[in-house]
Amino acid sequence: MRGRAKPPPAPLPQRDGIDPVRVRLPEDPGGEWATVRDHLLARFAGAIGADRVDAMFAEGRFVSVHGPVAPDEPYTAGRFLWFHRDFAPEKPVPFPVGVVYHDARLVIADKPHFLATTPRGRHITETAVARLRRELGLPSLQPAHRLDRLTAGLVLFVVRPEDRGAYQTLFRDKLVRKEYEAVAPYDPSITFPRTVRSRIVKERGVIAAREEPGEANSESRIELLEHREGLGRYRLLPTTGRTHQLRVHMNGLGLPLVHDPVYPVVEPEGAADDWTRPLQLLARVLEFTDPVTGGPRRFESGLRLSAWPDR
Repeated sequence: MRGRAKPPPAPLPQRDGIDPVRVRLPEDPGGEWATVRDHLLARFAGAIGADRVDAMFAEGRFVSVHGPVAPDEPYTAGRFLWFHRDFAPEKPVPFPVGVVYHDARLVIADKPHFLATTPRGRHITETAVARLRRELGLPSLQPAHRLDRLTAGLVLFVVRPEDRGAYQTLFRDKLVRKEYEAVAPYDPSITFPRTVRSRIVKERGVIAAREEPGEANSESRIELLEHREGLGRYRLLPTTGRTHQLRVHMNGLGLPLVHDPVYPVVEPEGAADDWTRPLQLLARVLEFTDPVTGGPRRFESGLRLSAWPDR
């Protein structure tokens, strides 16, 4: 059996902070692909069209470690190819990515509302990681975790690939203390602090998560910091990290976050991109023991929630 070859370094640089797509040509037991073009047409023509695949060959967009690949080159299983995808136009998020801390290993960023952390779906170049790679000149920068697109606040990025696993493990093993701040309705009949535990289910393709009976898989401590004019400012301390967990727990108490386009009701498409109505949820604090130095680390966001202006 042929061993799986380790990919060589990409021969293409990043474009707009995004790595090229890497393709490993698979085994072809049926002999369906006589040439490289045959396989790439079978693989990509359904998504972008045969004409576009041929145009990319003509433009020299498909490359190997030896340079551009000709469409009539014989098919060789196990070979690595790279190319840059065509990026659809993206609406720029009109808010900067702040940098709270930067050293040789870490970048702690203050991600604004509406900006995705990593490329996904229709958000590719307008993401925190792509912006920071471009702005800081750090092509190897990678996030150790993710923050929802609509949530603002702290995200930990790792500068060197060899350090990424250590910091990802912190989040995987729940060794990072996360503190969030939120603005939501105030109800004097609900006592705080309180700990909410529930079973949260999130189905693929369904925007909203839901709580249902069964063994709890999520836990959040909720504290009321202050209240005025029918609104409260809350400190939220999640123990677990289910999708939309804090939003689901607050909504379950009858206190949906201000400007939440999903809870309690999924609003029409486009509501989640109204710059004037950011979700009132902020990842304010990250605290952990550094896995490389062994020292304590604590970072605090410099952002503020617009529904709770300082007075």
